[in-house]
Amino acid sequence: GIEVGHIVYLGTKYSEAMGARFLDEKGSERPMIMGCYGIGVGRTVAAAIEQNHDKDGILFPVPLAPFEVTVLPVQMHEPQVVETADRIYQGLLEHGIDVLIDDREERAGVKFKDADLQGIPVRVTVGTKGIKKGEVEIKLRAEPETSMIPVDEAVSRARDKIKTLYDSIQ
Repeated sequence: GIEVGHIVYLGTKYSEAMGARFLDEKGSERPMIMGCYGIGVGRTVAAAIEQNHDKDGILFPVPLAPFEVTVLPVQMHEPQVVETADRIYQGLLEHGIDVLIDDREERAGVKFKDADLQGIPVRVTVGTKGIKKGEVEIKLRAEPETSMIPVDEAVSRARDKIKTLYDSIQ
């Protein structure tokens, strides 16, 4: 089982301080016995991760993901890669997509591994090989395949993937 909610016994500490009283079956005044129930955000996230992961990391359901899309420019020293990644990033922001751009000076493998660990549902990878062909790579975190798509369609295709993910949980 996964415990997401919890109950805390408060006793009479707060009812006595607030004067919250009731009459028992004999007509005597007594302080209420209190408790509270809550859903723990940390427990909810832990339960989601426990149910949605693989050997590479988290597979967040899109409503719980810290971002819906991550954009990975893999050669930060190449101006065309950086400009293309930023254009895609800005386009996604303009359409209300929660997006993260990994603009660290790291090797591609490190960025891919970190993206998998974070569990962001959609990844758009921008690299020099693809740009030469006018393409970027798009991948769903939960699926092994990647697709090469035209740069100009990256924003709309990422939006479509996010919409499909939301629709699949309703």
